[in-house]
Amino acid sequence: MQIRLDKYISDAMGISRQDAKKLLSRGAVAADGKTVKKGDVKVTDSSRVYVNGKLLEYRQFVYIMLNKPKGVVSATDDKNDTTVVDLVKGDYPKRNLFPAGRLDKTSTGFVLLTDDGEFAHDILAPKKHVSKEYIVTLDKEINEEIISSFNSGVTLADGTVLKSAELMPTDEPMVVRVVLKQGVYHQIKRMFGVFDIGVNELHRTHIGGVQLDEKLAPGEYREIKPEELEKIGLNRNDC
Repeated sequence: MQIRLDKYISDAMGISRQDAKKLLSRGAVAADGKTVKKGDVKVTDSSRVYVNGKLLEYRQFVYIMLNKPKGVVSATDDKNDTTVVDLVKGDYPKRNLFPAGRLDKTSTGFVLLTDDGEFAHDILAPKKHVSKEYIVTLDKEINEEIISSFNSGVTLADGTVLKSAELMPTDEPMVVRVVLKQGVYHQIKRMFGVFDIGVNELHRTHIGGVQLDEKLAPGEYREIKPEELEKIGLNRNDC
C-alpha cells in the first residue's frame, strides 16, 4: 500500500495534514534514510519514517474497546449528552472516530470505536452475521417456551420476523444471556416485550469472539489487539 508522506505523518502522529507539512518543510522528516520535505512523496506502511529523530509507528486505523457507562449516548456528537467519542477523544484528537454499532443511553458494555468505515460496515452488515452477546436483567422469569421462541425467531408486535437468537438462563432467576446476529432498533427490549417481560438492565459483553475486558471500569477503554480483531469474526488479516 502506497500513501502520501504527509498523510502517513498525520495518521501516525494524530495531527493535521497541515501540521505534517510544516514538519516536512522544516526538514524534520526522514523517510527510509533520506530527509524529505515534500508531502506528496509516496511511502508504504512498512517504510521507516522519522520525525525529529523519532521513529513513527504508522496506523492507518484504530480500533478501541470501550466499556460504555449508563447515560452516555452511542454517537459521534450530541448537543445535550456525553457521547462515546467524547470519552476517548482526548487521546485521539485528530481521529474521526465513530461507534461501530450502538447501545441505548441506559445500556452499558462493549462499544467498538474506530475510524475504519469498511470494518464498521462489515460488523453491521446482515450478511456477515457478527454476533453480539448481552447480559440482560428482566422483571420476570423466562420459561422453555420463550427460549424456544427466541431460537425459532421472534415475531415482533409490528410483524417483523427476526432471525434465530440464543436465550440462555443463568444462576440468577431473572438474569439471562442473549446472543443476537442482527441489529434491529431496540431489538432485545422488543423481543421480550412480545412476552410481556420488561428489561431492567442490558449489558453487552461480546462482539463476535471478543469479550469486553473485565479490567475496564465503566468509561475506560483500550485499543483492540490484532489477534482480537481476527476473533471478531471477520477476515481482516490486513488490519
